Amino acid sequence: MSRACLILDFDGTILDTEDSLYRSWAELWADHGHQLERADWQHNIGTEDVFDPLVELESRLGRTIDPDAQERRRARRDEIQAAEAVRPGVLLWLDQARRAGIPVGIASSSSFGWVDGQLGRLGLREFFSCVVCRDDHVPVKPAPTSYVVACQRLGSDPGRSVAVEDSPHGVTAAVTAGLFTVAVPHALTSDLDLSAADLIVPSLDHISLPDVVKRAAGRGTDMA
Repeated sequence: MSRACLILDFDGTILDTEDSLYRSWAELWADHGHQLERADWQHNIGTEDVFDPLVELESRLGRTIDPDAQERRRARRDEIQAAEAVRPGVLLWLDQARRAGIPVGIASSSSFGWVDGQLGRLGLREFFSCVVCRDDHVPVKPAPTSYVVACQRLGSDPGRSVAVEDSPHGVTAAVTAGLFTVAVPHALTSDLDLSAADLIVPSLDHISLPDVVKRAAGRGTDMA
């Protein structure tokens, strides 16, 4: 396997789903007289079950939350999410990958149903040759497995390939898997430590995919 591929995280990387999720939970907490701290929420970004907002809120209240309140929270999440567009530079990179013949995949700690549903809504399914999610019997990030599996499915060399991430958990997974890792923080991760990434940019339109692929290939030559 010598060819390069492009593997993107989904939540927060292709689409900023983190803000809608955090805001909907924060509003639910506020409705019950509690404040959901940003720092507590950040532990969960890019992985799962590090911090469970429902379990924590019910623990503080000493009772269960009305299921109708949870349904309203989900509806609020979807309302906020519907206003979000694909993050800057993502469509450009997908077009550049297609023109260069670089296969593209997704490595996500979310469920396949969630990712596939959002890709369908956005009209992006056609760009991705594989989607590896937590229900593919792979551990969630920061374990590197999702990236390793995605590269295997695409027949690509991780050492020549590029990953795009938004969180420390995701960066750790991609770097451990051996990919050249580009971190693109958003509002909820801009103050987190992403320094393990090979490159940190405000958005993908600040650099071209061909330039990053060259950097990845050069790194592989340096290591040989």
